[in-house]
Amino acid sequence: MGQITSLFVRKVVGVVEDALDKNNLLKSLGIDPDSAADPSQMVSDTDYYSFLEKIAIAENNGTTLPLRAGAAMRCDDYGAFGLAWKSATNLGGSYERAERYARVLTSVSTYTVERVDQGAFIHLHRMGDRRLGMRLSNEATIASIVSISRQVSTKPFTPLAVYFKHQAPKRIREHQAYFGCPMRFDADQDALLVSNESLQTPNQLGDKSISQFFDTHLETELSKLADPHSLEHQVRIYVSRCLSEGVPTISDVAEHFTISGRTLQRRLSELGYSYKTLVDESRRQLAERLLQQTDYSLAEVAFMTGFSEQSAFTRAFKRWAGQTPRSFRLNLQTKPN
Repeated sequence: MGQITSLFVRKVVGVVEDALDKNNLLKSLGIDPDSAADPSQMVSDTDYYSFLEKIAIAENNGTTLPLRAGAAMRCDDYGAFGLAWKSATNLGGSYERAERYARVLTSVSTYTVERVDQGAFIHLHRMGDRRLGMRLSNEATIASIVSISRQVSTKPFTPLAVYFKHQAPKRIREHQAYFGCPMRFDADQDALLVSNESLQTPNQLGDKSISQFFDTHLETELSKLADPHSLEHQVRIYVSRCLSEGVPTISDVAEHFTISGRTLQRRLSELGYSYKTLVDESRRQLAERLLQQTDYSLAEVAFMTGFSEQSAFTRAFKRWAGQTPRSFRLNLQTKPN
C-alpha cells in the first residue's frame, strides 16, 4: 500500500464547497483539524483516492475539484521539496529536482523529464487501478505543477500541451481555461509538454538566503586556499555549487572543465585524490557549515548537500562526524561563547 502526504488532503479540504463539513473530512483520514500541517504525515493512497471520490460525488461540480486543489498549492506548502523547487535557477532545474525529491511527498508517484525538440515532457508515473480517485489525483498533481511553475517563472507560464491517460470528463471547459493549452485525453501518458523557452526562463523566487549562503561559503573556502587555481580546489568549489541540485557525475564536472572524465580522474589521482573522496569531503564541509551557520531544518540541509532523503544524510553524517547532525547542532548550541 502506497503513502501520500497529508498536505494534499489539507489542500483539497481547503477548496471544497462550503456545504461539506471540512473538519469531518480531515478526521475521516485521521488528521487532527486543529493541528499544524505536517507534510511528513502520510495517508494511504487507497484512502486518499476514496476521499477524493467521496468529495467529487458530493459536490455540485466535482470535476473542477483537482483544478481548485492544484491552483491552491504554494511552493512553501511543500517544505523542503518546495525549497528545492523554487531555489533552482530556472524551470528546467525545478523539474529536474522534482525527479529527485518527489519521494518525500508520496511513495506512489514519480516524475521523469524527457527532453524533446520542442522542450521537454514532464511525465507523472503512478501505478495502480485507474479508478476515479486516481484520475482526480493525477489531474490535481499536474494542475499543481502548473501552479507552482507559474509562481516561480519570471515570465507568464503556459504549457504547450497537457496529456492524461484517462477519458475526458463530461465537461472540460474549466480544464481548458486553467491550463490554457490543448488537452489530450485518452493519451498514452500523464504529462505536461513544456517549451524550451519556458524551461530556460529564470525563476523569480530563487531563495536569496540560499544563494547568499553558497556564495559566502564558497568565497570563504577560496580565501583559505594556498593555490585557488589548483584543479582539486576548483573541483571542490564546482561540486559544492551543484550539490543542491544533486551530486554531479564526474562526466558533468569534466565537461565543465572541458576535459574528459578519464583525464579528470587521472589528474585528481596524481594529486592523491579520487573524485568520490572530493565529493564526500565537499558534502561534509557544506553540511557542517549549514548546521553551524543557518537554521535550516535537517531535511533542508540534507537536500542542499545532495541527499534525496534525510535518513541517508543522517547515516552519512554519522560516518563523517561520529554523531548525528541533530547532536552536532545541539552540541554547538551548548558550547560556551
